[in-house]
Parts: sequence; structure tokens; C-alpha cells
Amino acid sequence: MTLEPLLDAQPAIQIHVATVVPAALLGAYLLSRPKGTPRHRLLGKIWMGLMVITALSTFFIHELNMFYGFSPIHLLSIATLFGAWQAIAAARRHDVVRHRHIVRSIYFGGIVIAGLFTFLPGRIMNSVVFSGHDMVALAAGLVVTCAAAAIVLSSRLRPAA
Repeated sequence: MTLEPLLDAQPAIQIHVATVVPAALLGAYLLSRPKGTPRHRLLGKIWMGLMVITALSTFFIHELNMFYGFSPIHLLSIATLFGAWQAIAAARRHDVVRHRHIVRSIYFGGIVIAGLFTFLPGRIMNSVVFSGHDMVALAAGLVVTCAAAAIVLSSRLRPAA
């Protein structure tokens, strides 16, 4: 594992990673903890801000140039921005069911699924995590992934607050 490919990347990619990593961790925490508390509302605002910056930063990343510098991942960014707006509106209306659905969709689509694609061969995060023959990085990644999945699944088994 080495950070060199990330440190050599363009600033938009560095900003993207600097916002998506804490958003992934904070999102897992928020999904697993009680909802509606002052802490949830504060951390939720921070998470939403991180997600908006993450989505906006993708419009300056053109590594997968499929259509005039853009790729299908940019559609996910548009969906994330639209979803953020919808989630905030639902929360302000106290429409908890809609808010929960949108936030989970943003988390799983915008972080989990999109994040998995960043580990494909030829992508920067693949080089960061799987550089050399460091099996410790692979094992650590699997442990973190399993822990995050366990947190999210356990939150689904609890009654909604």
C-alpha cells in the first residue's frame, strides 16, 4: 500500500478522496446510530456537506473520458446532488421515511457501489491499495469492508427510531 499515486494525482482527485473517505466512515456511523438526536442532525449536516463536495469534485475529474470528458459516474454525481437536495427537503418536512430512503440510496450508490469501481485495475485507488505484494493492505481492506457491512446490516435489523 502506498499513497504515492494519490499524492501525484490532480487536486480534484485529492479533494474527492479527502471528502469521500470521511463521508464513508461518518455515513456508516450515522446509519448505525439512533436517528433524530441533536448529534445525528449535526453529523448529518456534515455528512451531507461532504457528499456535496465529493459529488461536485467529480465534475473536475475526467480520467474516464467516454463522452466529452465525462462518463457514467458523472450521472451518479448528478443523482447524488439531486438526492442531497431531496433528503434535506424531506428532513425539513419531517418526512422521516423518505429522508431515510434517500440517504441510504446516496450512501450505497454514491459511496459503496461507486467506491467498489475505484478499485478496478488501472484506477488510482487500485494502485494505492494493491500496489506491490502487500497482502496486509488487502486483508485490512476486507476487514474494514466487512465491519462496515456489519454496522449497516445491524442498523437495518433494529427498529427505526
